[in-house]
Amino acid sequence: MKITLNQVRLDDLTHPSRKLTKKQARGDVIIVRYADDAVLGFEQRAEAGRFLEELRERLGKFGLELHPEKTRLIEFGRFAAERRKQRGEGKPETFNFLGFTHICGTNYQTGHFTVRRKTMGKRLAAKLKEIRAQLQRRMHAGLPQTSEWLQQVVRGYFQYTAVPGNWERLKAFRREVLYHWYQALKRRSQRTRLRWSTFPQRFGALLPPVQILQPYPNLRFDAKHYSIRGKNRVR
Repeated sequence: MKITLNQVRLDDLTHPSRKLTKKQARGDVIIVRYADDAVLGFEQRAEAGRFLEELRERLGKFGLELHPEKTRLIEFGRFAAERRKQRGEGKPETFNFLGFTHICGTNYQTGHFTVRRKTMGKRLAAKLKEIRAQLQRRMHAGLPQTSEWLQQVVRGYFQYTAVPGNWERLKAFRREVLYHWYQALKRRSQRTRLRWSTFPQRFGALLPPVQILQPYPNLRFDAKHYSIRGKNRVR
């Protein structure tokens, strides 16, 4: 559930979530929030619908309303694919949050359910458009300066987006950056002998390689707190 708000504290508006979680919910409830964006998960569909109605009523008291295109009630989670298949429906819906499209997936090693994340298509296209414009402005800059700048750009992009399951989008981003760089260099001189067929091999090593930099939270926790690895962390 994605909500766009201003002038009113989100804590005040989401008061029904605290009430539902503590007093009314029979199933598990999870709330993930960043600034004015939020995703809420309910084990029971009826409770999700009830919360949504309560939130609409509370927003109305402030003269606000939920964005019709950004607020959705969807079936998502461990059993979503199986239940939808039994009903003759398609794959579970996806949702966008914090720059990623979240998808019901399967861990290829364990076969268990996992939430797959991939960079939102619009965010990827916007970032590549920005890089292309910058390369055009830097068309006549020296190769060392441009390559150093591109290294920083690609490395910074990977620091946020290099999460498990996003491998294909990361490769596409790096490939497109190289192609835009090739086009910029080619426009700089009509006599250039650069060919795209050999450009990635010659210049690809100047950019950071594709690798997963943000592993799953449990792997980061085990690496940091090795002494209690595999033990109950809740006290």
